[in-house]
Amino acid sequence: MDSRLRVLTVDASSAFYRIDYYAAGEPFFGPVDLGLHLAGRHNALNIGGGLLAGSILPGSNRLVISGFSPCWGGFYVSTMGGAALVFDNLGVNLLSIVGRAASPSLLYLNRNGGEQVEVEVIPVDPRRIWDEAPGGVYSMMAHALDCFGGRYESDPRVLAVGPAAAATDFGAIASAPVSQGRLTHVDTWAGRGGFGSKLLQQHNLAAVMFGGTFVDDDFRDRKVADEWFADKYNKRLKTVDFEATTKYRFDPRFQTGGTFGVNYATIGGRLLYFNYRSIYDSEEQRLAVHDRLIVNHYLRQFNEETIETKQQANCGEPCAAVCKKLRDEYKKDYEPYQTMGPLSGVFDQRAAERLNRKSDTYGFDAISSGGVIAWLMDCLDTGLLTPEELAVRDRPMFQAEGFDAVADSEHNAAIGDQLLDAIIHRRGILDLRDGARRLARRLARDRGAEIMAPFVFTSFARRGWMVPNQYWTPGVLAPMAIMGKYYQYYGNDFLPPRDLGRISVALMKNELMLDNAGFCRFHRGWAEEMLPPILNSLFGLGPQFVEQTAMTASRIHSRNSSLYWGSERCIDYVHTFLRRKRDVDGVQRSELDHWIAEFDRDKTDAAWTFWYEMHRGIQESLRET
Repeated sequence: MDSRLRVLTVDASSAFYRIDYYAAGEPFFGPVDLGLHLAGRHNALNIGGGLLAGSILPGSNRLVISGFSPCWGGFYVSTMGGAALVFDNLGVNLLSIVGRAASPSLLYLNRNGGEQVEVEVIPVDPRRIWDEAPGGVYSMMAHALDCFGGRYESDPRVLAVGPAAAATDFGAIASAPVSQGRLTHVDTWAGRGGFGSKLLQQHNLAAVMFGGTFVDDDFRDRKVADEWFADKYNKRLKTVDFEATTKYRFDPRFQTGGTFGVNYATIGGRLLYFNYRSIYDSEEQRLAVHDRLIVNHYLRQFNEETIETKQQANCGEPCAAVCKKLRDEYKKDYEPYQTMGPLSGVFDQRAAERLNRKSDTYGFDAISSGGVIAWLMDCLDTGLLTPEELAVRDRPMFQAEGFDAVADSEHNAAIGDQLLDAIIHRRGILDLRDGARRLARRLARDRGAEIMAPFVFTSFARRGWMVPNQYWTPGVLAPMAIMGKYYQYYGNDFLPPRDLGRISVALMKNELMLDNAGFCRFHRGWAEEMLPPILNSLFGLGPQFVEQTAMTASRIHSRNSSLYWGSERCIDYVHTFLRRKRDVDGVQRSELDHWIAEFDRDKTDAAWTFWYEMHRGIQESLRET
């Protein structure tokens, strides 16, 4: 098999391009380490797949996007399911975009056989297109397909941005598989990191369209693959993968499936709601909310409408996980339906669908937009901000007592809808071109620190910020070089902070290995073990792949400018987690008792020490050798 990495570099200012070749192996194995190199040299936005893209291995067609993130501020990696299957038809491993188009444009890439890639930079009017039905990113994808889809011999793929890419630093990149010339409802996202904002603001590209018929020597020998898995697990590949992806398909233990179903079925008293105010409630109060508003309404709706009717699909590649859980055009994933669900005071599927669809149409990173909405709603509820200042018509219902699952959820979703409109059109005080952290800091200077206190986020360098993953655990606030993904420990266990830093590094290396191979993390149950021997068997690169992953982690960490927590609620998030581990989960450890006592004595001083202990564990685990 060809072990060269083929990089198509396109200058958006001129449409000039070239193809460079890199030998696979030290120092570059895939879209992350090569993307880090090219981002450092050219501030390029890099889009590509792994060495195994197009193979029979399930989950091997993750499209990986990397570069310096406009909202985080450092090097970042974002991924999109299934899209590398079509990207592989270009006959390249990586697209590296440099330069800036003279006017807003679409980058067209096609390779219908032969050795040449067709490259065009075609001017478009994004605001006019975004205003057309069905709106935003969906209109941009449809426009590209209508105008240029006929040029392709097989179904292409479109990466698109929406108005959020122009108005904020956390615009996402969206794409949906194309089937028989038509867009499907299974939209997939590279949301975290704001690469949609980078694509539009720095390169003036509103869409990238690609496809082709290039025939590569991709690995497709199922007999050989089954032998690998029989040696390791005494089972065939299909069986191992089917078992590893149970959660994402259907878990009979909980009679539900997907990240939404399984997480909400098991979360219990760890549920986060009303902008994390739940951390101050008693366990009995949280369990009551989980039972009444989640199990008997929000989750029940999902199970009846999605799981029982088997409305599910994959992301564009054949995969047994069928992790995309749907109700008609609405795709239900845990974290977007959590931040623009309970975190924002929404516990009803119709209301959550409305709010999530609005965010997606605008092209926001859904987790970030939900975190911002929840913070602004909290400020509205407490009177720190007025409806007039935020260009909304009312205040939210932001308490569990007396909450009506349908009526109050719809009320809150309507306010969230108005907040998204205000962000896009910069109404009132909502100017997020420089990000939510900059806005919060400016408001805190003018109005007092109380306005920033309820905003939960991690900080990086001067203006970088990220809404954390939606798990009540200190790891999601760790000072890692890349946050907002799963490059840190997000389990529910208590770990002393120094150990938490160390285990986060180990998990970062595992996740980097998957991303650099272009693999979906939903297959990590076997991929983390099997990728090195598979790459060794096909390319002779197994040991070097593991070693280079550790080196790439160190190089990413060398740019780590994570800062101490910027709000009081971040401190309370950790403090209350520790208390819950002792008082609810019954953990009896001297280290836990020590930290609780320190937080009880002086939570600000304890938080500084806890943060630095995590940082210490990270630093000593990522020393470059």
